[in-house]
Formats: sequence, C-alpha cells, structure tokens
Amino acid sequence: MAASPQSSNLTIELAAHGPLRVVRLLGEIDLGSSPRLRQQFLALVEDKDPKYIVDLSGVPYMDSSGVGTLVEFKRKLERRRGQVVLVGIQPRVRSLFEITKLDKFFIIAATLDEAAAK
Repeated sequence: MAASPQSSNLTIELAAHGPLRVVRLLGEIDLGSSPRLRQQFLALVEDKDPKYIVDLSGVPYMDSSGVGTLVEFKRKLERRRGQVVLVGIQPRVRSLFEITKLDKFFIIAATLDEAAAK
C-alpha cells in the first residue's frame, strides 16, 4: 500500500482489493484538504480504471467541499463508463450524505467485499 502526500490532516492511500483499486482516506476532508483530494481523483480518472472503491472508514468529518469533490469524481468516472463505490462511511459523515440525499446518488457499501460485489 503506497501513501500519497498529505494535505492538512488528510492521508490518501492507494491499495488493491482483488482487481479493484481502493482509495483509502484517513483524516478530515475539508476546505484545506479537498484540493489535494481533487487532484488525486482527477489523476485516477485519467488512469481510465473502470471501478474504484473509496474507503471512508478513516474519515470522521467531511464538509461540503469534500462532498463536492466526491460528486465530481463520480461524474467524471461515469463519463468514462466507470464507477465509484463508497465504503465505511462514519455516522457523522453518513448523516451529511442523508441530509443532502446523496446516499441515493452514490453506491454505498458496508464492507470492501460488499463494495467489490456491486
């Protein structure tokens, strides 16, 4: 598992789960860390990998800039016939997704194995 550079208090790790790529996020996703995350996601879209799992189990807090970054990543992937599945959403972050109805927009799984099957 290789770690990418850190921004603010966010660590971005790229890993594999079988044939799928996992983006594991550790720390808060906010206005300070979202630009680095966006850069990483844009690079992944250019890799043309069809499916990514974004592991949010290490993210205790996310603001609207983080949500916007995830929405942009999903849309860009879908334009290339790709898919993103979110996994391990913490309760505080999940409530943000529920309030904004994004829990219906994203594919959300409880575990990596469940995400891989979607």
